[in-house]
Amino acid sequence: MTIDSDHLHALSGAYALDALEPGERDAFAHHLPRCPVCAQDVREFSATAARLASAVALAPPPGMRTAVLGRIDSVRQLTPARRTMVALRRRALPLALAACLAGALALGGAALRERDEARQAAVALQELTAVMTAPDARTVAGRSAGGAAASVVVSARQDRAAFLSSGLPPAPEGRTYQLWFADGSVMRPAGLVGGNGGTVLTGALGGATAVGLTLEPAGGSPRPTSAPLVLLTL
Repeated sequence: MTIDSDHLHALSGAYALDALEPGERDAFAHHLPRCPVCAQDVREFSATAARLASAVALAPPPGMRTAVLGRIDSVRQLTPARRTMVALRRRALPLALAACLAGALALGGAALRERDEARQAAVALQELTAVMTAPDARTVAGRSAGGAAASVVVSARQDRAAFLSSGLPPAPEGRTYQLWFADGSVMRPAGLVGGNGGTVLTGALGGATAVGLTLEPAGGSPRPTSAPLVLLTL
């Protein structure tokens, strides 16, 4: 499969998440040893995916370990062929919350067939990776009243913040989730969120003391119209 070099450079994020079509994956794998830039991107994207997973990981319910061990002898063993099929399916899935990445960045192999979408996804993922892997990055986690998990990763050095969420219900028709920087009692808009995923907040971190999430009319609001669903103190 022949793919032009510009398109190959845009596939680093999808390669790290094992989200490429076979032809694209083979072409990128051939390209990777010859491109130090892409090799670095893959390392950083992989680290980001792992950090995303741990940032919003959910603790197992009490008694799960005991229940699993108690039933393990009754589980039918898979045949070698079936084990191979299951392994392939698992490998194709994003890392725990790496789908969180894809939720905002649309990194599916099919979407990346279009060059413009691939470039936009790569830029967005690069921005998210820069915040997540910053040497001074720190994470604040919490939950909404409805049980959705949310985390904010901040980098004072980069003056930026990233928001990660899991378990948010779809926004009602005509409504959208909106992020906010809280500068004391003043809330300033920091971008819209389509749903579960990871995204870099719009604007500088500055002296923000918290990051909030509200449900707003479609298109967003200049000021919050409701109390935050979650407010993470920085």
